[in-house]
Amino acid sequence: MERAELRAQIVGAIYREAEAIAAKVVHPLAAPAGKGDGPSQGSGLKRAQTADLLFTSRWTAFPLMALLLALVLWITIVGANYPSQLLATALFWVQDQLAALAASWQFPWWLKGVLVDGIYRTVAWVVSVMLPPMAIFFPCFALLEDWGLLPRIAFNLDRIFKACGTCGKQALTMSMGLGCNAAGVVSCRIIDSPRERLIAMLTNSFIPCNGRFPTLIALSATFFAGSPGWHQTLLPTLAATGMILVGVGATLGVSWLLSKTLLRGLPSYFILELPPYRRPQILRTIVRSMLDRTWFVLARAVMVAAPAGAVIWLLANFPASSPSLLSSWAGYLDPLGRALGLDGFIIMAFILGLPANEIVLPLALMGYLAGTSMMEYSGLTELHTVLVEHGWTWITALCTMLFSVLHYPCATTLLTIKKESGSTRWTLVGGLVPLATAMAVTLVVNQIL
Repeated sequence: MERAELRAQIVGAIYREAEAIAAKVVHPLAAPAGKGDGPSQGSGLKRAQTADLLFTSRWTAFPLMALLLALVLWITIVGANYPSQLLATALFWVQDQLAALAASWQFPWWLKGVLVDGIYRTVAWVVSVMLPPMAIFFPCFALLEDWGLLPRIAFNLDRIFKACGTCGKQALTMSMGLGCNAAGVVSCRIIDSPRERLIAMLTNSFIPCNGRFPTLIALSATFFAGSPGWHQTLLPTLAATGMILVGVGATLGVSWLLSKTLLRGLPSYFILELPPYRRPQILRTIVRSMLDRTWFVLARAVMVAAPAGAVIWLLANFPASSPSLLSSWAGYLDPLGRALGLDGFIIMAFILGLPANEIVLPLALMGYLAGTSMMEYSGLTELHTVLVEHGWTWITALCTMLFSVLHYPCATTLLTIKKESGSTRWTLVGGLVPLATAMAVTLVVNQIL
């Protein structure tokens, strides 16, 4: 008998004996006399048991989990639009003032371009599109975590991950990847087995991080929105939720493939005691989430996006004569892009978006409009017009969303994989395996459609 299996049987026997003893000596208290309508310990226990019947049942657990995820995404989509627009207006007004200041100080055109149109404009875009969704998504997700939902997600997925040759704890690290894949990779430390920890790190990028949500939300709202009314937010929410489910499926499939090839081995046992349901401390949770997650992830994205903005501006403006390096390279990549349901400018946007996933869509817009700096769009109608004029269809949008979900992680996540694994070879695997998956999926989808 395997050591892990023996340990699981011992723990199971202990819990069964504890349940038998508790059933003999513990009785729920009835409500006090004259207070029949008040809460009781017994009613609270019954509510918790009823909730567990719903959230851990093989028939109702997964639909409820998907519904809660869709609700969080819907709140994020609806709540982030207006603050993001206000923040973009303010930040780009500051850009106009900086441009005027550079002109008054007689900066050379290239220096003004690198500093204002390159670095500042890139950082302004990242902050305006990333901060409002994160400020909503992270606290909502933290409230579900404090409520006690994440351990139940791990419980539900344990059997599936074990069938894929990994451990149920990977469900927790996968959930962390929804906020930031780098944070998800770090959270893989909770997995005891080095083999399973490595599988979890290599597949965490299949879960779309907050940096990919702006692209997913914008394209789903542009190409998959229904008629005016509540359909305009419901259908994009379902599309974004579907993309996350695609990422979960890819995580399971690639985990199984790695466990059968490069990282063979038997799955370890995952012993989890489900915590009780707790009423979340809303104010404390929001403050903690803003400090520990939102500002931390935003600061890291800004640090990566600033130098990327300078490189992007240089590629789009040199040589001064047409075509620029950006346009030339996009032309070389166009045949590959067409085969994948994309085009050369979209491929270039993903390549140059390695430092930060938030800038992929504005990079593509800049290429289409032959701009000298990153372009912002004032509304979904304008975005739809620009993309359709450059050959986009709903198939292009779908393939772009799939590629965004499945492609290689950002530079920060790759560096985190390098630090956590201590291996350059596994870091390359962590980038190449998602890239190969994204190319295979979009190629098949595009050829079928």
